[in-house]
Amino acid sequence: MRAAHYCQECGKVQPPAPVDYFTFFGLPQKLSLDTAQLERDFYALSRKLHPDINAKANTNEQEWSLEKTSQLNDAYRTLKDPILRTEYLLRLQGVQLEEQSKAATEAARQTGTAKKQVVPPELLEEVFELNMQLEELRMNKKMDEDDPALAQDIRKAKSHLVGKQNEMLTELTASWSQWDALVDRAAAGETVVENDRAAARDAMLNILNKRKYLANLLREIDEVLES
Repeated sequence: MRAAHYCQECGKVQPPAPVDYFTFFGLPQKLSLDTAQLERDFYALSRKLHPDINAKANTNEQEWSLEKTSQLNDAYRTLKDPILRTEYLLRLQGVQLEEQSKAATEAARQTGTAKKQVVPPELLEEVFELNMQLEELRMNKKMDEDDPALAQDIRKAKSHLVGKQNEMLTELTASWSQWDALVDRAAAGETVVENDRAAARDAMLNILNKRKYLANLLREIDEVLES
Protein backbone atom coordinates (compact mmCIF):
# COMPACT_ATOMS: atom_id res chain seq x y z
CA MET A 1 0.00 0.00 0.00
CA ARG A 2 2.90 2.38 0.65
CA ALA A 3 3.53 4.97 -2.04
CA ALA A 4 6.77 4.50 -3.96
CA HIS A 5 9.15 6.96 -2.28
CA TYR A 6 12.43 5.76 -3.72
CA CYS A 7 13.70 3.08 -6.10
CA GLN A 8 14.40 -0.17 -4.26
CA GLU A 9 17.30 -0.95 -6.61
CA CYS A 10 19.14 2.35 -7.16
CA GLY A 11 17.79 4.34 -4.19
CA LYS A 12 16.75 7.36 -6.26
CA VAL A 13 13.83 9.45 -4.98
CA GLN A 14 10.63 8.95 -6.94
CA PRO A 15 8.14 11.69 -7.96
CA PRO A 16 5.62 12.61 -5.22
CA ALA A 17 2.22 10.93 -5.52
CA PRO A 18 -1.06 12.50 -4.35
CA VAL A 19 -1.80 10.03 -1.56
CA ASP A 20 -3.33 10.36 1.89
CA TYR A 21 -1.15 10.20 5.00
CA PHE A 22 -2.10 6.60 5.79
CA THR A 23 -1.12 5.40 2.34
CA PHE A 24 2.11 7.40 2.55
CA PHE A 25 3.18 5.09 5.39
CA GLY A 26 1.58 1.99 3.89
CA LEU A 27 -1.17 1.85 6.50
CA PRO A 28 -4.88 1.04 6.24
CA GLN A 29 -7.22 3.86 7.25
CA LYS A 30 -7.48 2.58 10.81
CA LEU A 31 -7.11 4.63 13.97
CA SER A 32 -5.39 2.18 16.29
CA LEU A 33 -1.81 2.04 15.08
CA ASP A 34 1.62 1.19 16.42
CA THR A 35 3.11 4.64 17.06
CA ALA A 36 6.52 3.13 17.85
CA GLN A 37 6.59 1.48 14.42
CA LEU A 38 5.34 4.71 12.86
CA GLU A 39 8.29 6.53 14.42
CA ARG A 40 10.75 3.91 13.12
CA ASP A 41 9.28 4.21 9.62
CA PHE A 42 9.49 7.99 9.84
CA TYR A 43 13.21 7.97 10.63
CA ALA A 44 13.91 5.27 8.05
CA LEU A 45 12.21 7.33 5.34
CA SER A 46 13.90 10.50 6.56
CA ARG A 47 17.29 8.90 5.97
CA LYS A 48 16.29 8.14 2.37
CA LEU A 49 14.37 11.30 1.49
CA HIS A 50 16.11 14.13 3.33
CA PRO A 51 17.31 16.92 0.97
CA ASP A 52 20.83 16.76 2.43
CA ILE A 53 21.06 13.11 1.38
CA ASN A 54 20.00 14.02 -2.16
CA ALA A 55 22.02 17.23 -2.45
CA LYS A 56 24.10 15.82 -5.33
CA ALA A 57 21.13 14.40 -7.23
CA ASN A 58 19.72 16.05 -10.36
CA THR A 59 17.35 19.01 -10.08
CA ASN A 60 14.18 16.92 -10.36
CA GLU A 61 15.28 14.52 -7.65
CA GLN A 62 16.22 17.41 -5.34
CA GLU A 63 12.76 18.96 -5.80
CA TRP A 64 11.08 15.60 -5.25
CA SER A 65 13.16 15.12 -2.12
CA LEU A 66 11.93 18.44 -0.72
CA GLU A 67 8.31 17.66 -1.54
CA LYS A 68 8.54 14.13 -0.17
CA THR A 69 10.16 15.33 3.05
CA SER A 70 7.39 17.89 3.52
CA GLN A 71 4.79 15.16 2.95
CA LEU A 72 6.62 12.89 5.37
CA ASN A 73 6.73 15.50 8.14
CA ASP A 74 3.07 16.44 7.73
CA ALA A 75 1.95 12.81 7.65
CA TYR A 76 4.00 11.85 10.71
CA ARG A 77 2.93 14.88 12.75
CA THR A 78 -0.73 14.12 12.01
CA LEU A 79 -0.77 10.36 12.47
CA LYS A 80 1.25 10.24 15.69
CA ASP A 81 -1.29 12.47 17.50
CA PRO A 82 -4.55 10.67 18.41
CA ILE A 83 -6.71 13.80 18.04
CA LEU A 84 -5.16 14.97 14.78
CA ARG A 85 -5.28 11.42 13.44
CA THR A 86 -9.00 11.10 14.14
CA GLU A 87 -9.79 14.54 12.74
CA TYR A 88 -7.80 13.75 9.61
CA LEU A 89 -9.57 10.46 9.00
CA LEU A 90 -12.94 12.16 9.41
CA ARG A 91 -11.92 14.82 6.88
CA LEU A 92 -11.01 12.02 4.46
CA GLN A 93 -14.55 10.79 5.00
CA GLY A 94 -15.94 14.22 4.18
CA VAL A 95 -16.78 15.10 7.78
CA GLN A 96 -15.97 18.52 9.27
CA LEU A 97 -15.84 19.41 12.95
CA GLU A 98 -17.81 22.25 14.49
CA GLU A 99 -16.05 25.61 14.47
CA GLN A 100 -14.69 25.67 18.00
CA SER A 101 -11.23 26.88 17.06
CA LYS A 102 -9.56 30.04 18.31
CA ALA A 103 -9.57 31.34 14.72
CA ALA A 104 -13.35 30.92 14.58
CA THR A 105 -13.66 32.76 17.89
CA GLU A 106 -11.63 35.71 16.59
CA ALA A 107 -13.57 35.78 13.33
CA ALA A 108 -16.85 35.87 15.24
CA ARG A 109 -15.60 38.75 17.40
CA GLN A 110 -14.48 40.77 14.38
CA THR A 111 -17.66 40.27 12.38
CA GLY A 112 -20.05 40.46 15.30
CA THR A 113 -21.63 37.15 14.34
CA ALA A 114 -22.40 34.31 16.72
CA LYS A 115 -19.95 31.46 16.63
CA LYS A 116 -21.39 27.98 16.39
CA GLN A 117 -21.23 26.33 19.80
CA VAL A 118 -21.80 22.75 20.86
CA VAL A 119 -22.22 22.72 24.62
CA PRO A 120 -22.07 19.16 25.99
CA PRO A 121 -25.54 18.60 27.51
CA GLU A 122 -24.07 17.05 30.66
CA LEU A 123 -22.10 20.26 31.27
CA LEU A 124 -24.83 22.83 30.59
CA GLU A 125 -25.42 23.76 34.22
CA GLU A 126 -21.72 23.82 35.08
CA VAL A 127 -20.84 25.92 32.02
CA PHE A 128 -23.66 28.37 32.77
CA GLU A 129 -22.34 28.92 36.30
CA LEU A 130 -18.78 29.23 35.03
CA ASN A 131 -19.75 31.84 32.44
CA MET A 132 -21.41 33.89 35.18
CA GLN A 133 -18.22 33.70 37.25
CA LEU A 134 -16.06 34.68 34.29
CA GLU A 135 -18.24 37.70 33.58
CA GLU A 136 -18.05 38.72 37.23
CA LEU A 137 -14.27 38.40 37.18
CA ARG A 138 -14.08 40.53 34.03
CA MET A 139 -16.09 43.26 35.71
CA ASN A 140 -13.90 43.08 38.82
CA LYS A 141 -10.78 43.50 36.72
CA LYS A 142 -12.26 46.49 34.89
CA MET A 143 -13.03 48.12 38.22
CA ASP A 144 -9.61 47.14 39.58
CA GLU A 145 -11.17 45.03 42.32
CA ASP A 146 -9.62 41.85 43.69
CA ASP A 147 -11.63 38.73 44.57
CA PRO A 148 -9.22 35.84 45.35
CA ALA A 149 -12.08 33.49 46.29
CA LEU A 150 -13.77 33.97 42.90
CA ALA A 151 -10.50 33.39 41.04
CA GLN A 152 -9.90 30.23 43.09
CA ASP A 153 -13.38 28.92 42.26
CA ILE A 154 -12.70 29.45 38.57
CA ARG A 155 -9.37 27.64 38.82
CA LYS A 156 -11.14 24.69 40.47
CA ALA A 157 -13.70 24.66 37.67
CA LYS A 158 -10.86 24.72 35.14
CA SER A 159 -9.19 21.73 36.80
CA HIS A 160 -12.45 19.81 36.65
CA LEU A 161 -12.89 20.60 32.95
CA VAL A 162 -9.33 19.48 32.18
CA GLY A 163 -10.22 16.16 33.79
CA LYS A 164 -13.35 15.95 31.63
CA GLN A 165 -11.24 16.67 28.56
CA ASN A 166 -8.88 13.82 29.42
CA GLU A 167 -11.85 11.48 29.93
CA MET A 168 -13.06 12.39 26.45
CA LEU A 169 -9.69 11.41 24.98
CA THR A 170 -10.04 7.99 26.61
CA GLU A 171 -13.59 7.75 25.28
CA LEU A 172 -12.38 8.69 21.80
CA THR A 173 -9.69 6.02 21.64
CA ALA A 174 -12.25 3.46 22.79
CA SER A 175 -14.53 4.49 19.92
CA TRP A 176 -11.83 3.68 17.36
CA SER A 177 -12.53 -0.06 17.67
CA GLN A 178 -15.90 0.33 15.96
CA TRP A 179 -14.38 2.04 12.92
CA ASP A 180 -11.34 -0.26 12.75
CA ALA A 181 -13.57 -3.34 12.85
CA LEU A 182 -15.46 -2.04 9.80
CA VAL A 183 -12.17 -1.51 7.94
CA ASP A 184 -11.13 -5.08 8.74
CA ARG A 185 -14.47 -6.44 7.57
CA ALA A 186 -14.23 -4.54 4.28
CA ALA A 187 -10.64 -5.77 3.78
CA ALA A 188 -11.86 -9.34 4.32
CA GLY A 189 -14.40 -8.89 1.51
CA GLU A 190 -17.46 -8.52 3.74
CA THR A 191 -20.18 -6.04 2.87
CA VAL A 192 -20.21 -3.00 5.13
CA VAL A 193 -23.36 -0.88 4.99
CA GLU A 194 -23.07 2.90 5.01
CA ASN A 195 -25.23 3.18 8.13
CA ASP A 196 -22.57 1.33 10.12
CA ARG A 197 -19.85 3.66 8.83
CA ALA A 198 -22.00 6.70 9.59
CA ALA A 199 -22.63 5.49 13.15
CA ALA A 200 -18.89 5.04 13.78
CA ARG A 201 -18.10 8.45 12.29
CA ASP A 202 -20.86 10.15 14.28
CA ALA A 203 -19.64 8.64 17.55
CA MET A 204 -16.13 10.00 17.02
CA LEU A 205 -17.40 13.34 15.74
CA ASN A 206 -19.58 13.83 18.80
CA ILE A 207 -16.65 13.29 21.16
CA LEU A 208 -14.33 15.54 19.16
CA ASN A 209 -16.86 18.36 19.03
CA LYS A 210 -17.37 18.20 22.80
CA ARG A 211 -13.62 18.17 23.36
CA LYS A 212 -13.16 21.12 20.99
CA TYR A 213 -15.75 23.06 22.96
CA LEU A 214 -13.92 22.39 26.21
CA ALA A 215 -10.59 23.41 24.67
CA ASN A 216 -12.13 26.70 23.58
CA LEU A 217 -13.66 27.27 27.01
CA LEU A 218 -10.36 26.51 28.75
CA ARG A 219 -8.60 29.08 26.57
CA GLU A 220 -11.22 31.64 27.54
CA ILE A 221 -10.69 30.86 31.24
CA ASP A 222 -6.94 31.38 30.87
CA GLU A 223 -7.46 34.67 29.05
CA VAL A 224 -9.70 36.02 31.79
CA LEU A 225 -7.47 34.83 34.63
CA GLU A 226 -4.32 36.23 33.03
CA SER A 227 -5.72 39.53 31.75
